[in-house]
Amino acid sequence: MRITNTIEGLFQKRLNRFLCIVNIDGEPTECFLPNSGRLQELLVKGSLVQVLPKQGKFRRTSYDLFAIFYKKGWAVIDSRVPNILIYEALMECSLPEFLNYDEIQKEPTYGNSRLDFLLKNSNTNKKCLIEAKSCTLVKNGVALFPDAPTERGRRHLKELTEAHIQGFRSCIVFIIQRDGARSFSPNDKMDSKFGDALRSAKNMGVEVLAYSTTFKRNSIRFSKIVPISL
Repeated sequence: MRITNTIEGLFQKRLNRFLCIVNIDGEPTECFLPNSGRLQELLVKGSLVQVLPKQGKFRRTSYDLFAIFYKKGWAVIDSRVPNILIYEALMECSLPEFLNYDEIQKEPTYGNSRLDFLLKNSNTNKKCLIEAKSCTLVKNGVALFPDAPTERGRRHLKELTEAHIQGFRSCIVFIIQRDGARSFSPNDKMDSKFGDALRSAKNMGVEVLAYSTTFKRNSIRFSKIVPISL
């Protein structure tokens, strides 16, 4: 995934779930924050950030906050990135775990939820549902999700489980958007109900996958698959 035209600034403060202030060329500037997570260890005043200029008739801001420099590398905080990364990888057939499908549908509806992808094999009629989650919290080498309670995440797991019972292959994929993760675990301290739901879904046959990513030289790419510890 190529990223161009980024501008550096200094993070100042978060105003609400989706709005923050960044100093750009010395001017306090409102920026859209495309992540509803808490991001407490990342959104620190004075941190170096990258923003993307954006235009739109109904936009309040002219920039999106995209990445924050944390310790020795960039953490991409845009929660829309996982879907773009996965779609590009599916189109390029570069994810070994999701080969043998020749149809890709974005944002399919299943049950009462809209999931991220439906893959189909037109010859065998096999179907695979994928729900992608953005993960930005890493502690002591362990990537953790969620960093805020997520009823929506639990609902997605319920739908994936039901789909598996009905004959679908069902997968939840965590995209870790920063360096340093050696494994992935549910963040039970933040949302034990999600952790319980994830373990239950896996026991019922839902596949749990995690990939780490790297953001360097205006490019985000998958770096490796990360072991799961539930």
